[in-house]
Amino acid sequence: MTVHSSADRTPGGDKRERILGAADRIFARHGFFAAKVSDVAKEAGVADGTIYLYFKSKDDLLIALFERRMQELTQALQGAIAGKTPREQLRAFIKMYLQKVHDEPAAAEVLTIELRQSSKFMKEYENPAFADFLRMLGGIIAAAQAANQFTSSIPAHVAARMIFGVLDELTLAWVLAKSPFGGGSAGARPKKFDIVRAADWVVALVTNGLQPKEKST
Repeated sequence: MTVHSSADRTPGGDKRERILGAADRIFARHGFFAAKVSDVAKEAGVADGTIYLYFKSKDDLLIALFERRMQELTQALQGAIAGKTPREQLRAFIKMYLQKVHDEPAAAEVLTIELRQSSKFMKEYENPAFADFLRMLGGIIAAAQAANQFTSSIPAHVAARMIFGVLDELTLAWVLAKSPFGGGSAGARPKKFDIVRAADWVVALVTNGLQPKEKST
């Protein structure tokens, strides 16, 4: 009996999660193109062929990883905004998003850099999880506009994409500024800014820009 055959007797759901967790680490460590399915299998403690019982290809594995992360992020964001006014919800949304980036840098690297290297994700995947994310953000902005807390001159769905663009670029800059995963001397590429503190800067930029103009008397 091999180590892999022993590990393969774990429940299917648990094994799938182990594979996704392993893929998260491998894609961040080696990059999506350089990573091999066999690397993921070894990291997860399963036989190479076991991966294909759950995922059709490396691209499908990456997309499943994205969907899991987006589901976790959406749940965290829903908890963060619950019971708050629309303006407070936007602040909580931004702060929670960047806090998750800080707390899970490997996942942030995969979702910000490696995901875009999948042609299947970029060209074929309809991306319903991201659509739900944008709808949540757009709903917060629309509610603030209805309460006259934000200007209505910018469509809520457009404002949501603009805000995500800011968050995504900050995440990219922060991820690239950190020393690479799996090697390199400590502090070789120190992060250039505090990603958690940056949430306050984004909130200030966004809320000031969406501030409704005072009516002239």
